[in-house]
Order: sequence, then structure tokens, then C-alpha cells
Amino acid sequence: MQRSSRIWDSVKYLSLLAAAFAILFPPYIIIVNAFKTKEEFQTKSSISLPDSFLNFSNFGAAFKSADMTTAFGNTIIIIVVTLVLNILIGSAFCYAVGRFNFKFKGALVGLFLFATIIPSITTQVVNYKTIQALELTNNLMGPVLIYVGADILQIYIFLQFIRNIPYELDESAMLEGASLFRIFRSIIFPLLAPATATIVILKTISIYNDMFIPYLYLPRPEHVVVSTSLMRFFGVNSGDWQMISSAILIIMIPTAILYMFLQKYIFAGVTSGAVK
Repeated sequence: MQRSSRIWDSVKYLSLLAAAFAILFPPYIIIVNAFKTKEEFQTKSSISLPDSFLNFSNFGAAFKSADMTTAFGNTIIIIVVTLVLNILIGSAFCYAVGRFNFKFKGALVGLFLFATIIPSITTQVVNYKTIQALELTNNLMGPVLIYVGADILQIYIFLQFIRNIPYELDESAMLEGASLFRIFRSIIFPLLAPATATIVILKTISIYNDMFIPYLYLPRPEHVVVSTSLMRFFGVNSGDWQMISSAILIIMIPTAILYMFLQKYIFAGVTSGAVK
């Protein structure tokens, strides 16, 4: 029995080591190659360490070549506007659904559930025709409208949290003469902070990494975002892998920082949302 237990433990640890290697090896390759010169990259193995981790010339060249000032500016605008609309509309909708009973409430929630099982690729033609009819192609608000209207992740996260907030808080506020809007603004919304943080990090990473929608709706160079900026290297500079690695590392840093600052909130959001 003890022998079989030790074998099973060994298998588990080996599996964890293999998973850790598979996750950490690609970032390692990107980091070590980002600091190499072109000569180092051509003469050394791609997994070897650079001669110096103080070689930042690739980063400046990559930042300028990919026009990352414009890319980060456009990306921030899209993310901020999308998050504000998603949080305000999603929390208000879930407050109405979670706190009040009205006709066809179950059917309305069911429609949102039905929307999640429809493959997103099947709706792209309709989405594009809609954005085109609204004259929002080559406009930053085009992707924003897609991210706000076609993604309902925030609905289920907010709804789960609101259902776990005691209704006695609403009743106490009503006895004090608070309006429904005041209850939502002063009581419900502040208690949704873990859910809001969860949505912020999930949505931000999703939008930040998305290439398809910006590539489809924002083809002009002045509308480049961070994901499509990498495509500029696969042309004349397609052989400068050390510069490409630098560009990828530049793009990876903001999401890593965001996750470090918000990880306690997203863990709290996941665990709190799972408790009835």
C-alpha cells in the first residue's frame, strides 16, 4: 500500500513539473532572446542566456518599429470604455434581475444563457454588417460595441454576487427612505467590488490579447492596437526574432503587472461567487 502511494505521489509531482515546464519554457525563451544582439541570436542556441541582461537596444527599436505609443493608446481607450460600459450596464441589469420579480424574467435570463452556446464565429457576418451599417468600421467604438454587446460574462458574475447579498440590506435602506437608485449606488455596487475586479482582469486580458476583432474592424495603421502591432514584424523584419521577442515582452509586462495587483480580488471573486 505504501509503495503504491509513493508511486502515485511521484506521478503527481512529475505531472506538476511537466506542466510547470510547459508553462514557463515559452516565456523563458522570449526573455533570454529579447536581450540578445542579432549576432548572438545567430551564433548561439535560442535557449542559451544572453551575454548581458542590460542590452535594451532591442526594446527601443521594437517600440518604435511597431508604433507602440499609438498601439497602447488605442488599446487603453478601447479597454477603459468597454470596462466602464460593461460594469455599469451589467451591474444595473443584474440588480434589476436579481432583486425584482417581473414578467418573463426567467425567459430573459434564459436568452442570455442561450446566447452563450452559440459559437461566436457564426455571428461574425451579422456583427460586421451591423458595425458597417452604423459606420463604425475604422472607428475605435466599433470593437467597443462588439465587446460590450457580444460578451455577457459580466452578467453571470454580477448576478451570482447580487443573489448572495442579503435582501435585508435593501429593506433597511428603504426604511431610511433611500430610493432604489441610492440603494444600488451606495449599497449594492460597493459590495460588488470583488466581482468588478474579476471582470476587470478577465475582460482586460481578453481584449488585450484579442487580435481578430481589431484586425477585422480597425485595418488602418493609425488604429493599430498592441495585438495587431506585432504583425508589423512579419514582413521586412521577419528575421529579427530578438526584436520580436522584445516586442512580445513589452506587451506581456502590463498584463503581468495587472494580475499581480488584482490577483487577490480575482481569487476572492471566484471563491465568493462559488459560495451560496
